[in-house]
Amino acid sequence: MNNEKRLLIFERLAEATPNPTTELNFSTPFELLVAVVLSAQATDKGVNKATAKLFPLANTPQAILALGEDGLKEHIKTIGLFNSKAANVIKLCQTLLEKHGGEVPREREALEALAGVGRKTANVILNTAFGEPTIAVDTHIFRVANRIGLAPGKNVLEVERKLDKTVPKQYKKDAHHLLILHGRYICVARKPRCGACCIADVCEFKEKNLD
Repeated sequence: MNNEKRLLIFERLAEATPNPTTELNFSTPFELLVAVVLSAQATDKGVNKATAKLFPLANTPQAILALGEDGLKEHIKTIGLFNSKAANVIKLCQTLLEKHGGEVPREREALEALAGVGRKTANVILNTAFGEPTIAVDTHIFRVANRIGLAPGKNVLEVERKLDKTVPKQYKKDAHHLLILHGRYICVARKPRCGACCIADVCEFKEKNLD
């Protein structure tokens, strides 16, 4: 895929979604961090339902530690893997207080050192909370990047590096959300909605579903 086509793809995606952002509800970097950790292998909708009750009671590291692990579990038990997620959130709260004055760090290395936080989560925080032009590659973005020929790669890191190198500069900050929303609602896994797609004519997917 050439740069001209890439630019056209992002122009159209940006036109279709003028204000792309996460579908997780949050009002502070800490709330976003907790929500993203909870969202692993869970839906944003399910996480939002749980955090709608959790955050009014506890939305700082101190307040969540005051709930305790069992208290936290009560609030997130509707989310998959809630036992291990509760343990990770408690640990990351302790680390934030011990090493970062209770604030979410803005450095990738410090973020990745937190319990339950990997490269993808760190990228989401850097991008969505702090406006950095990072691209977190989740299953939607991995699928879209490979399927449409935008940044083919065998693993998420390969796709991330290709996107980082080839996404037009002016779309770098929004690329993560533009691609994730496109993958979530249009370029879906089983039966992509090519007939409703704004980039169908420039996409390199050979088996288009134009019904």
